Amino acid sequence: MGTNRELPPPLEMMCLNALWDVGEGNVEEVRRVVSRSRPLAYTTVLTLLDRLARRGAVSRRKEGRGFRYQPIVPRDKLRRLALVQFLEYHFEGSEAKLKIFLDTPMEQPLEPVADVEEPVADVALAAAAGGECDPSPVA
Repeated sequence: MGTNRELPPPLEMMCLNALWDVGEGNVEEVRRVVSRSRPLAYTTVLTLLDRLARRGAVSRRKEGRGFRYQPIVPRDKLRRLALVQFLEYHFEGSEAKLKIFLDTPMEQPLEPVADVEEPVADVALAAAAGGECDPSPVA
């Protein structure tokens, strides 16, 4: 993975995080670690590890009929890349602006985006079907 490349997508990052935790592993060992937070099929993990290997983020060596994978990219290198991108996208590249933001008390707690989008989707579906929908949450 070159320094100018994008960060791996979330599922690939989950596999990389698993490999950083275990050091080295086969598909099943990585799947077991990843499945603690998100159940994934063996073939999905195999595909994700293959992509990471093609991008140069992990190495693999033949072991029996399969492979053992090991991270090549240091965790801190990807963390720094993620932080630089975050600063560029949200704070005009300024660490000072991030610090000001973090030091400012939040008016209300953060809510997951998925919880906010579901009622909107329900209203849109009802409107598309020609019906009416009460956008208030159902208890």
